[in-house]
Amino acid sequence: MNTIANRPLKAGSKIDLSRIKRIENADVKGKRVLVRVDFNVPIQDGVVGDTTRIERVLPTIKKLQAGGAKVVVLSHLGRPKTGTMKDTTLKAIADKIAELMPDTKVTFIDDCVGEKVKRGIDALKPGEIVVLENLRYHDGEKKNDPAFAKELAALGDIYVNDAFSTAHRAHASVEAITKFIPSYAGLLMMAEIDALGAALDHPKRPVMAIAGGSKVSTKIAVLTNLTARMDALVLGGGMASTFLFAQGVEIGKSLCQPEAVDTVKAIMARAKEFGCEIVLPKDFVVAKELKAGAEWKVCDVGNIPADQMIVDIGPETVADLKKRFAQMKTILWNGPVGAFEYDPFGEGTFALVSEAARLAREGKLTVIAGGGDTVAALNITGTADDFTYVSTAGGAFLEWLEGRELPAVAALAKAGA
Repeated sequence: MNTIANRPLKAGSKIDLSRIKRIENADVKGKRVLVRVDFNVPIQDGVVGDTTRIERVLPTIKKLQAGGAKVVVLSHLGRPKTGTMKDTTLKAIADKIAELMPDTKVTFIDDCVGEKVKRGIDALKPGEIVVLENLRYHDGEKKNDPAFAKELAALGDIYVNDAFSTAHRAHASVEAITKFIPSYAGLLMMAEIDALGAALDHPKRPVMAIAGGSKVSTKIAVLTNLTARMDALVLGGGMASTFLFAQGVEIGKSLCQPEAVDTVKAIMARAKEFGCEIVLPKDFVVAKELKAGAEWKVCDVGNIPADQMIVDIGPETVADLKKRFAQMKTILWNGPVGAFEYDPFGEGTFALVSEAARLAREGKLTVIAGGGDTVAALNITGTADDFTYVSTAGGAFLEWLEGRELPAVAALAKAGA
């Protein structure tokens, strides 16, 4: 493996993250603190289906509360078309926060700007919480309208962004608002930034990325950026089969993007230029159809029958990757290496997840993971708590991996300058 310790690491965002002000340094006693969170959670019949995103921001809310702040919660929910919709009102969110914080007075106001909202906030006592209605009921939110942002800012004395998962959106409550009010990053926001910085900008080396998923086309920018930053890049899922196809390997009926061959060759050339080893599977689990319980067998690379498709990595590949894990100091994980949704084709993903979790638990490895499918695999194996950090973000996580500047993060850095 060619570890290049002095590799340039400025290929991505040029934001000076050290300028971002953290809430640990904010005096919030008696002040109205606007907290932008991402409570875009599933709600059915007025009941919150998954409280993960709510629970992840409670430390920030509780810290502000303990500091004597009057906490004003701002969030969007879904994509409402016109006015209030049953499944996009934040009333259920307010009820859930009250349930999770039984010793705190939590109120809900059915708007996010206007005189009624001002009166409600003025009535708050230190330590109390008010949840405002869905920001997207106002057109100014998605338009990043300065006038709407100024209205929001007037409701508070301090603004805290704790919604990294919306950081890739240039919306009024995450970008424009920072121009009108002292702005800070919440605990979850900084945890995300610190974790991704640890994996991409100043990792303990050797550092490896695992990139899975079905299509190369959806992760071209991610792969391009990672090849300049990683010592090794492990590919799984449909992406691996496309890379093999580009090298003339027979892949049977496996998921593949023939139109991406030139892109794959360019990524491979870039990896060679930066000394990043691209690691492809040595063997596969294959089946004639992708469904739970389908008959399967193990094939070496190059021996996949014409009527079979790749559904998982094979045991030799699992063994090889486990050995590689032992040589790493940092792993960045985005995407499964097989069709784990169909039993038993998640065995490869689950085995690697469990091994990475073990090494992280023993303090031998820093493992940072993100992406919906990845998190689902961690939850199935019960290993999420063992990973060093698990990102709650989707699009923002991917855009950070691409090296793109996130509007909300850039806004916080600029506000702190």
